[in-house]
Parts: sequence; C-alpha cells; structure tokens
Amino acid sequence: MVKEYPKYVVPTITSIQDMILRSARVYGDKLALEDLSDNVISSVTFRQLHDYIIRFGKALLDMGMNERDHIAVISENRVQWSLTYLTSMCFNMVIVPIDKGLNHNEILNIIHESEAKTIVFSDGFEPLMKEKRDSLLKLKFYINMDSKKNRDDIYSMPQMIESQNTTIEKLPFINPEEMAEIIFTSGSLGRAKGVMLTQKNIASNLMAMTSMINITSEDKFLSVLPIHHKYECTCGLLCPLYAGGSAHYARSLKTVVDDLQKVKATILLGVPLLYDKMFKKIYKGIQENKLKSKIVPPLVSLTNMLQSIGWKSSKKLVFSELHEKFGGHIRLFIAGGAAPDPKVAKGLRELGFNFVQGYGLTETSPIVALNRLYSFKDNAAGLPLPGIQIKINNPNPEGAGEIFVKGDSVMLGYYRNQKLTDETFEDGWFKTGDIGFFDEDGFLHINGRQKNVIISKSGENVFPEEIEDILNRNPFVQESMVFGEQDEKHTEIIAVQIVTDAEAFIEYSEKNNLSITPELVNEIISEAIKETNKELPIFKQIRKFYLRDTEFEKTTTQKIKRYLVKNIN
Repeated sequence: MVKEYPKYVVPTITSIQDMILRSARVYGDKLALEDLSDNVISSVTFRQLHDYIIRFGKALLDMGMNERDHIAVISENRVQWSLTYLTSMCFNMVIVPIDKGLNHNEILNIIHESEAKTIVFSDGFEPLMKEKRDSLLKLKFYINMDSKKNRDDIYSMPQMIESQNTTIEKLPFINPEEMAEIIFTSGSLGRAKGVMLTQKNIASNLMAMTSMINITSEDKFLSVLPIHHKYECTCGLLCPLYAGGSAHYARSLKTVVDDLQKVKATILLGVPLLYDKMFKKIYKGIQENKLKSKIVPPLVSLTNMLQSIGWKSSKKLVFSELHEKFGGHIRLFIAGGAAPDPKVAKGLRELGFNFVQGYGLTETSPIVALNRLYSFKDNAAGLPLPGIQIKINNPNPEGAGEIFVKGDSVMLGYYRNQKLTDETFEDGWFKTGDIGFFDEDGFLHINGRQKNVIISKSGENVFPEEIEDILNRNPFVQESMVFGEQDEKHTEIIAVQIVTDAEAFIEYSEKNNLSITPELVNEIISEAIKETNKELPIFKQIRKFYLRDTEFEKTTTQKIKRYLVKNIN
C-alpha cells in the first residue's frame, strides 16, 4: 500500500491574468525569465514582465488589435515568446502557438485555420511571412521579435514596447470560461485540429499540479522542450511564474548539461528520450572507469539502506561529483509526453536524482495524473489530479478500458469542428483515446493508444507501446515501431521496424575486433528480439523484424508519427 501524503496549499487564481498580476505584486524584482542565448530581451524580473505586458498590450491595441482577436506566435524558446503569450492572456485576446518545426505548408495552414489577425515571429520566419503575405488575407499585422525598427509594413516588437508607457487604468475584464488559446495538434491541410482552452482550464491545472508537487520561489526551471507544446508551456513556463520561480531557456538540446550548470537549475522537464540518453551516458562513464564500475554498485546499496533509515541526503553526498556535473542543484527530473522506462527512473533515483512522471493531453491543459515525490510508482502514470475525475470505460476482465476524463481543465472542444468535438465527448466525459487501468492503490496505468491496438490471432489486444518499451532498452536498438502484419497464411503477426544504435555497434566492433557486416547486425538484433520475447506472453511476441536506414519522423515530444510509416516488404 502506497502511503498518502497531504496536498500542498497553493494560491487561488481565477485566470492567467490574475496569476500575472499576483506574481508581479508578490515577487517584484525577482528574476522571472531568462534567455541563455543572446536575444533582444534576454531577461525580465516579475515587475518588468508585468510592465512589458502592459506596454506590448497597449501597442497591439494602438496597432488595431481588439479584445478577442486571434494572435499567432512562432519562434524558438525565448522571453519574447512568453511575453507574447502572456500579453494575449492579459489583454483578452486568443493566442495561437505554432510549432516552429512544422513545414511551411503546415504553418500557413494553421495561420489560415486559426483566423489569426496578427502574427509575432522571430527573424528566421520573416522570409516566409513576406513570401506568403498575399495568400494570408485574414492576417493584418506582422510583428518581428528581432528587428529594432518598423520596416516594410513589418512591426518591430522592441519598438512597439519602447513606444508605450506602463500606465494603464485597468486591464480588460477576463471571462475565464471563454476560449483563450487554440493549439493545433496537426497542421496538415484538411487535418488541422485546434484544441480550444480557456484561462480557467489552464489556471485550474496549475493549481492542481502544484498541490501535488511542491514548487517554490527558489526553483529554477531549465526549459528545453518546444514552448508551443502544452506540457512545456503550462509546466515549464506558467508553473514557475505562478510559484515565483524562474524559467531559463536553454541554448539547445546539445548544451543542456552546460546550461544546467550555468543556471544552477533545480528542475528539468524532459521527454523520456532525453533521460534515456542521459542515463546511458552516466552508466557508460561508470562502466568504462575500472574503479567506479567496482565501487558504484555497493555505494548504491549502501545509500539505499541509509535512505531507508531516514538519511535522505546520503545519495547526493555520496554521488556529489555526478550531481556537480548537472549544476549541483537539481532536485527534480520530471518526465512527460510519453511513458519513461521504469529502469531509467529507478537508476537515476539510485544515484540521488528525484524522478517523477505524469500523464496528460493537450485537451486537458495538459496534466491528468501525476506521481508525487514520495508517493510514486515508476511503471504508473500517476494519481489523478485534484478536481479531475477519471473513469475506465467498458473495462475488460483485467480492468483495462478507454480512459475518460472530466474536470475544469478539460478543453471546450475543437475549433470550428463541432462534429469532431461531439465525437470526442460522451455524456460530458472527454474520451482520451488511451487505454488504461487503475491498480489497487489508485494509480493510473497506461497500456497504449486505442487506435494503435493490434488484435492477435487469438483475439487478444496487443499494445505496440508495451513491446517497444522493452525492446528499446536493448543497447543496440535506438528506436522501434511495432505493428501488425499479415503472414503468408493471412494470419496477423507482430512485426517491428528497428533503427539500430550506430554507436553501440561501433563500440562492439572495436571491443571484439569485428567488422560491422549486415550478417553481424542481423545476428545481434535477432538476439535482442529473442531477449524481448522472453518477457512477453506468446501472443505478444515479435515474429518478424525489419531494419531501417533512417530514423522515424517524430512529433515535438518525440513520439513516432505512426501514420507516416509504411510497411517494409
């Protein structure tokens, strides 16, 4: 039985506007946001953030924007992205964050579908905006974050801010239950799906998540995930601002360790792939050092025992050299976007790093369930957030069924798509499309996506994600995608496409003085499949594999875009 811990007491906020006003008042001259790259506005305190919001909002109104107008934003993670987002929230406009990684057609389609009147962008997107200007008839105003002065009918964000003062009688009235944000989860023509969120949705999610994990004004978040994604936006931007902490924008994924050291970050939000790579690198370093490879395992056992008798800081002390490599102040790794490997979670925790994961969707603002610092299960999505109702619809004999969600953080629906909205709700419940179950301690577990289910020849449901999680632990497998395939007898079998890990094969080759041949690769991957199958019941076992030359195309949170993958024959 998992021990229950009381919830943390958190400030009540009714909207994101309410949050910004409160934080400016309470935290004043404390640092709020910082770019580690050199940008026009590279850092702001809470008071400066409030003042910039007032100035930029007044400039938008002077330019011709009105309350409830739509404003799109596209750029790298930076202070000015956050300033645009928060200004929209405070001035009762509707923000449309766009994934900077989309192709040009997808970006243009989202601008069109969202009915944006203004777009704010960084320098790299100016050529596209200029080239396609005649096609985007609803778009009236173009604002460049980087240009110092207005030019060619493109406004300068810095000049707009400088042209205004901070005096304002009062900010516009916010109805927290009106649409405040449209997030498009797919950008391709005819398939754009715009999730409509309210300020109440987001504010309620902030209050609920921080009642489960204590975030303080001392916390420094390093922001590495794309900020347009709801996971990073709510948890990595709004969460520290709400609690009086700070968000620091990493220069790139390659500089994460250096940036953690520079900021002395306390919290890192990441996707499982980031932590997998981190963990592999740590253990590779341990294994390659003769002394460390001998002393680390007994030290892990010793500190496990010390922790069990109450010495909580023993691991950080014993493994201080490792902690210093990450800046020396990390108190929490948080994983989201997909299910992390429980072995990685356990491994990082054994070295003194707190690690928790959660589960959510864009449509739920985003968190639905969350593990807690001292009440967790590494193989579970977590416990339901306060105020969130979760039910398992039509459970099978094992208790698994589609996860339905109800609560204040559930979206209004899909923008200008009543048919899809109606299909996604049932008697007031949001249908997540995920299959899961509750265990005896009330933790939610996720099996996989309903649309990815493979029906085995024995009629059993097979979730590709469960098999991939096991296979991907093999050092020679970089990534994999499991799918159903018809054999020569027209029977459904389990097949998999695999991207091999080149670095692992090179190390193996050099260590054993062997050439990397197609035969050697096939032999090693065949062994990896056998080892995986040993952990699976017969109906889930892999019967066929294919090797890919290229990595899979992925979403922002590193999920494979399965619908783009063609079977290899």
